[in-house]
Amino acid sequence: MIDKELFKLICSNKKYIFITVLLNVISLISNILITASICYAIYLLTNNSSLIKYLYPLAGAILGIVIRYISTRLIGDVKDKLGRKIKYDLREKLYNKIIELGFADIAGIGNAGLTEVAIEGVEQLDLYFSSYIPQFFFAMLAPVILFLICVWINYKTALVLICCVPLIPISIVAVSKYAKKIFAKYWGKYISMGDTFLDSVLGLKELKIFDADAMQHKKINASAEEFRKITMKVLVMQLASTTIMDLVAYGGAGVGVAVTLLSVKNGSLMPIYGLFLSLVAVDFFLPLRAFGSAFHVAMNGASAGRKINSILNMPNPTWGNDKLDDLNIKLNNVYFSYDGKRDVLKNINMEFKNNSLTAIVGKSGCGKSTVVNMLIGALRPHDGNILVGDKPLYNLERKGWYEHLAVVSYNTYIFNESVRDNFKLAKNAVTDEEIYEALEMVNLKSFIVQNGGLEKVIAEGASNISGGERQRLALAIAIVAKKDIYVFDEATSNIDIDSEAIIMENIKKLSLSKNVIVISHRLQNVIDADNIYYMEDGVILESGSHKKLIENKKGYANLYNTQHELELGYMEVEHE
Repeated sequence: MIDKELFKLICSNKKYIFITVLLNVISLISNILITASICYAIYLLTNNSSLIKYLYPLAGAILGIVIRYISTRLIGDVKDKLGRKIKYDLREKLYNKIIELGFADIAGIGNAGLTEVAIEGVEQLDLYFSSYIPQFFFAMLAPVILFLICVWINYKTALVLICCVPLIPISIVAVSKYAKKIFAKYWGKYISMGDTFLDSVLGLKELKIFDADAMQHKKINASAEEFRKITMKVLVMQLASTTIMDLVAYGGAGVGVAVTLLSVKNGSLMPIYGLFLSLVAVDFFLPLRAFGSAFHVAMNGASAGRKINSILNMPNPTWGNDKLDDLNIKLNNVYFSYDGKRDVLKNINMEFKNNSLTAIVGKSGCGKSTVVNMLIGALRPHDGNILVGDKPLYNLERKGWYEHLAVVSYNTYIFNESVRDNFKLAKNAVTDEEIYEALEMVNLKSFIVQNGGLEKVIAEGASNISGGERQRLALAIAIVAKKDIYVFDEATSNIDIDSEAIIMENIKKLSLSKNVIVISHRLQNVIDADNIYYMEDGVILESGSHKKLIENKKGYANLYNTQHELELGYMEVEHE
């Protein structure tokens, strides 16, 4: 009934579970004291005892009530503290794990799914730990404590009650296998529905353009209907199991009361003791009854917990501890496949020298961006190796490698912060003068000055600036970071020709003191590169300077001439 793997997530918070169980036991004993005081008062009443003797049951009842009140308040406080600490620890673990995984695929979970796991999943797991686990241990202890008290009064009643108690766990186990399947589907449908909704919101523009919003609406409705059906199954199962537990609990208590009354009738038990046993009979079952109710919450939490565990148990990418002492990069006989069947990169040999500009070009799908993903650690070669100086890339300390590396791509993320704060992410001590200098280099200074200055807040997804402005801002931020290795992956794809020329001029200046790698579909941008690699279908067909490759009159020259003719034709049309 307790998942050992999930229980390990509690770590140092186990003491709070122990305290909660202890307080529940104290509360149970105080309740027994109150019941005993009431029974004793009734006994005194039936025997016409003097008023002074009523002080004993009165004092006992007051003491029991005070202890019960204090313990109940403390139980709530401890559970709250336990829940808050577990949520904090779990979210911190998840965040740190995602950071450790870096660019790795997060267990096949989409953005919406990952958000649901980190928020709603942790909330559900909080209930599992703060309610279900303490109640489990208390439910095991309570009947034993009551049995040890009642067996001295009437062993027959005590034995009957303790023998009926296991019927509740048996009924829980009976539905647990079915419940696990339902809750696993429930959580899967919940994440799926979230993914579908987020996907629809992010693609709303495209849905409108293609007049496909009605079709997507049906898809969302279908996902919501599936979730509704599985939710109803959960509710039906909860209602059915709750009914079974009530029958067992109150039926078992009824049997105990019946045995007690028979003992009173045949004279083997005093009526006052019979009253006490009748009143505490239901207490044998209530802790397990409460545990059974928490079981459904636990199943939902456990399903979420397994999702969280699947992320936490993912193997971290292996990196070494070597320090970076050389900025020259080599790819030696590198092969890579996404599906293990078709090689996307085949026998790739490249060299990226410090203080130089190296370009990788080719038609879409030739493998350019795959090379970039290997350099940043998102992908690893299936064969061959990547050397930085004379050291394998993954023998380096990961943090040390990223401290020297900057990547600017067509979809570089800009945070929902002010312009200044986005620059501070790259360099915390950056000055306004440095920021404006970088903005000037990418032809963006006047735009920023005229639109709120450095306090201008970039909206979520950079929706309040154009695609070109976003890329230029990302480029300026990378320049301010002052890295040693710069990778520009289609960094000028959405930028006008004038701005593009300014940016490429600055990239060329960077290459005089940095190791600069440029990936571009537009060959005009790389004609000044020190070395150009031309790729087709994952293979390097040519390499050399622009002049050399043009003289070869092969694939690169054909692609360049085709682009050049198209651009000249476009310019003539514009001129007309």
